[in-house]
Amino acid sequence: MPQVQKYALVTGCGQGGIGEALVMEYTRRGIHAIATVLPNESSDHLSKAGITFFPLDVTVEKSVVELKAWVLELTGGKLDILVNCAGIAYTMTAIDTDVIAVQRMFDVNVFGPMRMVRHFHDMIIQATGTVVNIGSIGGVIPYLYGASYNATKAALHHWSNTLRVEMAPFNVKVITVISGEVGTNILKNDAHRRLPEGSYYTPLADSFHEHVTRIPKGATDRFKYATNVVAQSLRPRPSAWFWYGSSTGLIWFLDTFAWRTIWVFLSFPSLLNAWLWA
Repeated sequence: MPQVQKYALVTGCGQGGIGEALVMEYTRRGIHAIATVLPNESSDHLSKAGITFFPLDVTVEKSVVELKAWVLELTGGKLDILVNCAGIAYTMTAIDTDVIAVQRMFDVNVFGPMRMVRHFHDMIIQATGTVVNIGSIGGVIPYLYGASYNATKAALHHWSNTLRVEMAPFNVKVITVISGEVGTNILKNDAHRRLPEGSYYTPLADSFHEHVTRIPKGATDRFKYATNVVAQSLRPRPSAWFWYGSSTGLIWFLDTFAWRTIWVFLSFPSLLNAWLWA
């Protein structure tokens, strides 16, 4: 008896990111992976790999509707796996936040997955499939200079967790991936960022610049990350929250067993040192 073809749709598959690694891994496992890239984004890396792809902007309702029509035609009405991976970063101190930039980030990181599930839930229910939402340790801990990004991931985590409960009667599985630092190019659009003139953090301007232009050390290889996330998504009973990536074990332990103010204790020395040497 021939094996039924499974389909996985992954958003945010630009070159050098987690999404690209995920579609490569799904394809390697014999699943028909469907990638999405922004309408004005290069797709050569997907074409060369023979991966099906469509343009998508998760912030535009019409774009999501058009994508669904294409996927419906391709799959025949069912979708086994939806991975909400599209995301952007915004690095800035909490008190210097550009609210318009943060609204844009929420539209991608939070409302994007909501739009995708709103339009694709029937296909996923038909397949008794799985939704994978790519979260972050930033949604769990107060990662310095990441208050706004952390907020988007915290919102995604709680929405995803509730979605998991509400989809249970349909036998649809929902996984929230708590990602540690993974070796991607997500920080490239933040490298230009500077503290605004007159900021109370001006003495830390050099430290802030080093932070946004850094090359993460000890980050998890994105293909290794993809191998583990894909394997988890294919399990009959996956973890509700799947922690994977650099430092996630330590952060899980501290978040579970330490007091809330542990992060002030751990972060203050680095801030103080930067201030003293400014």
